Amino acid sequence: MSHSISLTVNRARQAVDINACLSLAVALDGAVIETIEGLADGKTLHPVQAAFITHDGFQCGYCTPGQIMSAVGLLREGDAGDDPERIREGMSGNLCRCGAYVGITEAVAEAGRTYSNRFMRFSSSRQR
Repeated sequence: MSHSISLTVNRARQAVDINACLSLAVALDGAVIETIEGLADGKTLHPVQAAFITHDGFQCGYCTPGQIMSAVGLLREGDAGDDPERIREGMSGNLCRCGAYVGITEAVAEAGRTYSNRFMRFSSSRQR
């Protein structure tokens, strides 16, 4: 799911990860949309962004936004934790032409170990 975005539908207040390139903007009318640009809190990186830097989970940067947003979604769902096999399975729709998969898996595992689910949710200021 490269270049995914996360959105929260106002009525349900439920985060749903979708593939941005397969979504019509008009279908998202009324939704709160979170992209890679909105993850950081000012100058403080989101925990997954920080883990990607720590573990060199990127090289050229082309797939990095989609990888990070998918990692946030995966951890938000609570399905992977820090299990490398479950992380690889959950991230399997993302392609990295540089082969940074080891760093990506390590970054997601660290975020899964270190940060509670509350860090993976939308901030209350973004929910309307």
